[in-house]
Formats: sequence, C-alpha cells, structure tokens
Amino acid sequence: MMQGCLNGSRTAADGVAVPLTPESLADSAAGAVAAGATDLHVHPKTPCGRDTLSPRVLATTLSAIRARVAVPVGVTTGAWAEPDPAARLERIRGWTELPDHASVNWHEPGAEETAALLMDLGVGVEAGIWSGTDGAERFAASPLGPRVLRVLAEVTDTDPPSAAASARTLLSALRAAHGRPVLLHGEDGGAWPVLRLAGRLGLATRIGLEDVLLLPDGRRARSNAQLVAAGLTEYGAGRGPNGGIPAGHRSRGPSTPQDPPSA
Repeated sequence: MMQGCLNGSRTAADGVAVPLTPESLADSAAGAVAAGATDLHVHPKTPCGRDTLSPRVLATTLSAIRARVAVPVGVTTGAWAEPDPAARLERIRGWTELPDHASVNWHEPGAEETAALLMDLGVGVEAGIWSGTDGAERFAASPLGPRVLRVLAEVTDTDPPSAAASARTLLSALRAAHGRPVLLHGEDGGAWPVLRLAGRLGLATRIGLEDVLLLPDGRRARSNAQLVAAGLTEYGAGRGPNGGIPAGHRSRGPSTPQDPPSA
C-alpha cells in the first residue's frame, strides 16, 4: 500500500504546493491517486490554515475528496488539532460524515479513549507510534491493539544517515504489533531512506507533502502526485528485481511510474 499524505500540519509558509482548502485537497487527492496512491491521509484545515476536528470542516473536506476519488480517506486526530482530550471526543462525536480511518497517536493523552470512540463509530484506527516516545510501550499494553486497522510506525529522526537505523529500532520496539499490518514512514530528511527501507522489508509506506517537501534528488516537489510517483519508483528500487517479497505483499502500484502533471 502506498498512502498519500497530502498536507499534514504544514501551512501556506511551506509553499503553494501544499493543499489547504477542501477544493485544493480534492485536486491533490485526484493527482495522487492517478499517480498510484491507494489510500489517503489528510488534515482538514480551518480557513486560516489550522488543523481542526470541526465536524463542519471535516464533512466539507471529505465530501470534496470523495467526489474525486474512490480510495479510502483518513484524517488526523492529533492533539495539536484539539489539545483537550474531552473536547477532542466531543468533536469526534459530532462528526456527520465519517472518514474511513483516523490516526491516533498513542503517546498523546486520551489516545485510548479516542481510539475506542472511533472504533465504536466504525472508523478504522491507525495507531500512530512515534519513535522517541513511549508510544510503542503503551500500544503493546493496550487491549485495543488487536482491533486497530494498522500501525503507523512514524520515524521522527530526520537525519538521512541514521533514519533507517532509527526505523529498525522502532520496528523492534513494536515487536509483533498485536499482529496488525505496519505502515513505515519517515519525515523530512529521513523520509526517503525510511521509504526505501519499507520497500526492502515489504512493508506498506506513505509519501506526500506532509512528510517531505523535496524529491529524492533534492528538487522541490511540485505536487503530491509527483511525490507519489517518485515514492513508487524508490520503493520498487528498494525491493530489487523481486525484492524477496511474496507476491501477496508486493505493492500494487506501477514499478516505474511516470512523473504526472502537477496536481
């Protein structure tokens, strides 16, 4: 699986390529899916560009994206969008249109309650386990672990030479991850080394302007579509001719995608 992470907590200060409005997110989603993304992760934004769990904003954003693509769409529930755990739950209870899945960062206060509510609503939970936190330890002890959709192993080490080693340390800390699928990804300077490692290990991964603004050759990315196309190429290179990966675990995307137009 190649997930496209379209915007994250980035703002207009990160460049015009970062989609912030429902309309620009829908355009970017269509481009990313055309380039080979099979799943999407987005951060709905207020008009001033701040991450939000607002039911109204979430519904508008999801409707715009779903009008353009037919792949699963997930959102964040990060504490920065709503710091108070009780208020976060109240926001989620008010959602009138539900995402297919939502990420829950297990090191954040209220993670268990947030995940439990999402599961009760029928929303898949992506367990965000960040390196450098106690998220892996908390997740290992969680009774909800076997019920999550997948684990997002998030490598926060942005140093290119050490990011892959940090990723292996995180995967070791996750151990069996309650038997759930693992999506491995990095950020900024660590994004491409970790994506290549995911290819070598046959793990799901993600790429997009949330995680990195630059292409593997250091050029500024013009769009999420361009990053997804490059991500599939890098992932395929990490696997080698066959990658030693059983057919059922291989990426469904093209092994040598063309650079699509900017979305």
